[in-house]
This record gives sequence, structure tokens and C-alpha cells, in this order.
Amino acid sequence: MIKRPITLSHDFLAEVIDKKSIVVDATMGNGHDTAFLAKKAGKVYAFDIQKQALDKTSQLLESQGLTNAELILDGHETLDHYVDEPITAAIFNLGYLPSADKSLITKPSTTLEALTKILERLVVGGRVSLMVYHGHAGGAIEKEKVLAFVENLSQEDFATMLYQPLNQVNTPPFLIMIEKLR
Repeated sequence: MIKRPITLSHDFLAEVIDKKSIVVDATMGNGHDTAFLAKKAGKVYAFDIQKQALDKTSQLLESQGLTNAELILDGHETLDHYVDEPITAAIFNLGYLPSADKSLITKPSTTLEALTKILERLVVGGRVSLMVYHGHAGGAIEKEKVLAFVENLSQEDFATMLYQPLNQVNTPPFLIMIEKLR
């Protein structure tokens, strides 16, 4: 069976994460990625600009007994204010927080700033996954800017892949995967 993009995203990251790893959830949302990462890594830094996301994630982590995540109510572009260590893996879910204000969306400028900072701190062999939800106002612009950014990464320094449904309607999300080679 073909894997859903989010399943492939988790599998891709899990291959490089261990209990010594420092990882980033750049878009905390409802906390599912944060919890996934917290089960595998030594430390998770999770970012979101919405208090609702932090509250939901905190409840989810507490219900699962996970205590190794630092939840940060701030934009992912500020991660250099919080993360000093080398990063093993990072995950982004671009778009908006489900069941919340759909006018609050990730923005190309802050997404690319965060991605640049993560790639600079990423260990060799480290990985980043970006789930791109683009079927909303502003989503197409972010999609194009993120794709252009990734397409222009040096092939000597990064391996990149795109995993995308081809026969689905209503702008299905797709996955971008990045691995640091050197």
C-alpha cells in the first residue's frame, strides 16, 4: 500500500533520530508531530504562534507522559533564540492550525527564514520534512516559494525529494524531504 505523505514524513525522520537527538517541530499545531518526535528524540523544540496550539500540545504530551519537549509560543523563524545545539531532524506542516482561525497561516518569509536556520544547524545526515498544505488562501504562494528554495539547494550539500499524490482532487498536501549530505 502506498504511504500517506505524513506517514512517510515520520518514517523518513525516524531513521535518523535517537535518544541523543535534538529535533525541531517548526509548526506545533495540535501536537501530533511533537509527540511523535518526543517518543524518539532526546529533546524537542516545538514552535507555534497560537496559544491554542501550545495548550493542545501540552495536554497531548502530558497524557502520554512525555516530558522532553520545550513548547515555545513564538514563530519558528526565531528558533536561533532558543536552539543552540546541532539539529538532527525537523518537521514543518505548512498551512493553518486545523479547527482554528484559518486566517492565521504560515508565511513564506518566516518559513524560509526558519528553514534556512535549521539547515545551517542540521548535522550531516540530518533530515527535514515539510508537509505542504496549500489549498487555502496564501497557500499557493508559499508552495511556490518553498519549492523554488528547495530546488535551488546545492545538490552537493543536500539530497531532496518530492512525494506528491497525482490523482487526488482539492489540492492534496505533499511532502518535501531534505537530507544534509555535507
